[in-house]
Amino acid sequence: MRTGIAALFLVPLLMRPISAHFVLADEYIGRDFLQSWAWETGNDPTHGRVNYLSQADSMKENLTYATDNKFIMRADSQNVVSLNARGRDSVRISSLKAYDEAVVILDLQHMPEGCGTWPAFWSLSQQGPWPNGGEIDIIEGVNQNRENLASLHTTPHCQMPPPRPMTGTATSTNCDASVNYNQGCGVSFIKPASYGSDFNLAGGGYFVMVRSKTDGVRIWFWSRYDPAVPPEVRSPPYPVLFGTQSIYPNAYWGEPEATFPLSDQCDYESHFDAHSFVFDLTFCGDWAGSDYPNSGCPGTCDDYVMNNPQAFSNAYWEINSLRIYTPQ
Repeated sequence: MRTGIAALFLVPLLMRPISAHFVLADEYIGRDFLQSWAWETGNDPTHGRVNYLSQADSMKENLTYATDNKFIMRADSQNVVSLNARGRDSVRISSLKAYDEAVVILDLQHMPEGCGTWPAFWSLSQQGPWPNGGEIDIIEGVNQNRENLASLHTTPHCQMPPPRPMTGTATSTNCDASVNYNQGCGVSFIKPASYGSDFNLAGGGYFVMVRSKTDGVRIWFWSRYDPAVPPEVRSPPYPVLFGTQSIYPNAYWGEPEATFPLSDQCDYESHFDAHSFVFDLTFCGDWAGSDYPNSGCPGTCDDYVMNNPQAFSNAYWEINSLRIYTPQ
């Protein structure tokens, strides 16, 4: 983890104004994840056919790998798994630090893909217990999905208005986790290559989640070679006053893919607190398992996951960086 106070140097005169002052708090690149994140080994709360490994075991099996500038987590793609076992070996990690209001920029090279998979990058209350304090799903999908789904899951009395400024399509508006089997309030992305094999073939891209008490939760996505990627998203912005790196969305970013206003119909203070971030990869379970018969994937989900290790050679996360900015 690299903590963000940079040396002061001359700033270009032509700078775009920002409407809020969020400065770099933490930057996770490569081996930073090994020191600053926890490897979770408990049973999957979404009932997936997965065996989450410790950091030591996942590194021994080469399912966790880090260099100076890359961090990779993958599923086992070598072994047939007994149907009596907990599931296929994989990795789930969570940040040791928790963040409240924040601008979060993920530079992602590759995400897990394929039949039976259910990867997610998300955040949840460190204090809990879930769903107290809320959950924000930034990247999520199953099986052969091609569109990313962003969602909130909360305690009762959190409702999203159907018409709101975003490019994505609302799939549900009630965020209450106790309703509709914990469907939450979701938004399906319209922009191409936001998920799965399409995302990977396009060289990955950038996901940005902005969470504030005034503007709610907003999520942007740009494919890697999209000329519209803001320069401050593609690489850390120049240090400004007193050497801090400052960022906040502006008009040049365009409309977000997903917008979740947190006001009268879902007040911020009673539904959200400081969140830890999570990367995971599970298989089958509540969503990928129920979706599997309609996904075009062969056989049954459990049988496919346990007996076809070679099918999971592309089931891995490759992270270039995760930068988190917080209010100064």
